[in-house]
Amino acid sequence: MNDDVRNIVLGVVAAGISATLGWLARTYLWKRKLRRKQAFLGLPQNSESLLVVNRDPATSEPAVHRFDVFALLELAALIKDCGAHLQMVTQDNVQQGFGERTEFCVGGPGSNRRMLAHMAAMLPGVRVNIDPEPGPDRGAFQIGGERYRMDPGVTEYVLLARLTAGERREARPVFLFCGQRAITNQAATRYLARNHERLARKHGDKSFVLLLKVVNSQAYGPDVVELVADVTRAAQTAPPATEAVPARNSHRAS
Repeated sequence: MNDDVRNIVLGVVAAGISATLGWLARTYLWKRKLRRKQAFLGLPQNSESLLVVNRDPATSEPAVHRFDVFALLELAALIKDCGAHLQMVTQDNVQQGFGERTEFCVGGPGSNRRMLAHMAAMLPGVRVNIDPEPGPDRGAFQIGGERYRMDPGVTEYVLLARLTAGERREARPVFLFCGQRAITNQAATRYLARNHERLARKHGDKSFVLLLKVVNSQAYGPDVVELVADVTRAAQTAPPATEAVPARNSHRAS
């Protein structure tokens, strides 16, 4: 074997080794990224999850608003990426506790009884005005001492929460997407899909409650979302006893 042939053979071997090492490194990084995603979402391979669907309050018949359907599709894609399975149920057909399966609950307390129960149990510092009559406080959030009113199509708010029950490390989380309008629910699910890596780095497996603002949805749809504040402490702190009686047609998780 002359020098030219030997150099060609060595080059081919070196290229093969480099390609193999590169593939192994990419595979390792991809698997590590997937494991972090699965851990944050509580979705190990082949695990079971629950998608709780709300109802459209604008209709008398059982129906789901189209933006909530889009939100469910966003969540279904996340679940599939983790290699997990999902069961979709309506908000009035869930009769089980939380912590056994990861749960994704979509819709405010006015359209989702399951959301109402979760907020009462885990977010005692949040009040949502569910009065169907028009008014400046319709749909408003009261979190601690702050009130967040919506201007439909211009400025709207949504809560994105990851909550765990008790101290069990194996307990699966509950994700809440509680918006003032259906389009804000989709905005929150899209925010989670786009930012789950950053959220996982910041919060790990801890509970958190984020207040998001959806900007000019009439022009930009669910795409322009701003983080207003991390309201975990205020949302999980029960109000003073003197404020225990909520105003008419409002919901306080107490």
